Amino acid sequence: MQNNSRVTAVLGPTNTGKTHYAIERMLAHRTGVIGLPLRLLAREVYDRIVAKRGARVVALVTGEERIIPDKVQYWVATTEAMPDVGADFVAVDEIQLCADPERGHVFTERLLNARGIHETLLLGSDTMRPAIAALVPGAQFLHRDRFSELSWAGSKNCRACRVARRSSAFRSTTSMRWPSFCAARRAGRRWLWARSPRTRNAQVEMYQNGDVEFLVATDAIGMGLNLDIHHVAFSATDKFDGHRMRPLFPMKWARSRAAPAASPKRAPSASPARPRCSIPA
Repeated sequence: MQNNSRVTAVLGPTNTGKTHYAIERMLAHRTGVIGLPLRLLAREVYDRIVAKRGARVVALVTGEERIIPDKVQYWVATTEAMPDVGADFVAVDEIQLCADPERGHVFTERLLNARGIHETLLLGSDTMRPAIAALVPGAQFLHRDRFSELSWAGSKNCRACRVARRSSAFRSTTSMRWPSFCAARRAGRRWLWARSPRTRNAQVEMYQNGDVEFLVATDAIGMGLNLDIHHVAFSATDKFDGHRMRPLFPMKWARSRAAPAASPKRAPSASPARPRCSIPA
C-alpha cells in the first residue's frame, strides 16, 4: 500500500447511499476502479458513470461483458475482475463477502491488497468493523444510517395476499409457482435467471420504467441492486448451492429483505418508504 493512501471503511445497512458515495468520490479523482459483487450492479454503476463522464473514458469488465475504450479513466468491474492499473482511487463494495464460503477468498484478497494511490474505500456491513480494524492498521471508519424503513408483512399464502404494484419475488430452484402466479394475476412480469447480459439489462429497464409489475429473480438480486420495489416475497428461505440444500446465509436473507428500499430515484430527504417483505406459504 502506498504510504500516502487513505483507507476508509464506509459501513452500515442497505439503503445508506454507500455506493453512491463511492461513485462521487471516484469521480473526484482523475482515475479510479470500483469492484461490485453483481454483474447487473456493475452494469448499473457503469451506466451512471457513463452518463456523467461519457463512454470514451469508462470501462466495464465482468465475467460476461468487456467494454474497454482506448483512453480509460474509470474502471467498473465485478470484484473478481478488478484490474490492477495503479488508479488514484479504488473501492470494493459488499466487503462483508469476505465471509462467503465460495467468494470470500477474492474479497479477502481485495481487502488486504486492493489500494488506490490516494484513496481506498471498503463498503459493506458493520459486521466487518472488527476484521478491518485488525487487518488494515490505520483504517478510518465512517458509519451511515438508512434513509428509509423496512416493515415485515409476515408469512402468507401467495394466492390469498393482496399484491401491491411494483413487487418482486425471490425463487428457489425447487419453487417455480411464481411465474404462473404472476400470469394468473394478469400482471406483467420479468424473469432474470439464466439470461444473457443484454436480456437481463433490458428486463431491469422495463421493470424500472413501469412496463411490468412483477420481477422474479434469485436471492442474488438483493446484493445492492437498486430497484423501485415496494413488496418483496420469498418463495423459500433455502436453496440448492450446487452441493446440497441449505438455508440462505443470514447476510443474503437480511440484504435481500432490505434491498427494496434502495433506489437512486428516491431522494434521501423524501419521506421514508415502507417496503414490505413476506414469505408465501
